[in-house]
Amino acid sequence: MFNSYLDRCRNKMSETLEFLKRDIDSISTGRATPNLLDPVKVELYGSLMPLNQLSSISVPDATTLAIQVWDNSSIKAIEKAIIDSNLGFSPAVDGSILRIKIPKLSQERRQEMVKLAKKYGEDKKVSVRNIRRDIIDSFKKEEGDSSKDSVHSFTDAVQKVTDDFVAKIDEIVAKKEKDLMSI
Repeated sequence: MFNSYLDRCRNKMSETLEFLKRDIDSISTGRATPNLLDPVKVELYGSLMPLNQLSSISVPDATTLAIQVWDNSSIKAIEKAIIDSNLGFSPAVDGSILRIKIPKLSQERRQEMVKLAKKYGEDKKVSVRNIRRDIIDSFKKEEGDSSKDSVHSFTDAVQKVTDDFVAKIDEIVAKKEKDLMSI
């Protein structure tokens, strides 16, 4: 009886973990990775579109990103979106390619990035706890005739799953902090 609820709980918490990984990957460590541009949305054709749907992003060297734009008429919009994204990048236009030099991170900027990573982690912990609450509430509502013992057992099981995911979140954030501070 518990298993379907626990599976649903694990699935939702796994999705939250994937969102955290995506958010964490978008934090610059001073090394070029295409994931750094994941948050960039370009206003084009009357809607916001992810940058990776308008171009291909490559890493020619450790500190440079090259963005090969597929439609030359969108170069200005892409350049503006990158500048407006508050990532601290200023692209140089070279024909249909935009090049971004990833700046070296100062100690102060690294500490800001660590704070951002911790904020992402805390936000996802709140999400995990909300999922825990929602699953327990739906169990109580749908299994209303269950004994207090079964509700208590279920609550304990969900709490163990929650603790596991909170530990994974802490691990991901700690790894990113180590990456940021060891460069």
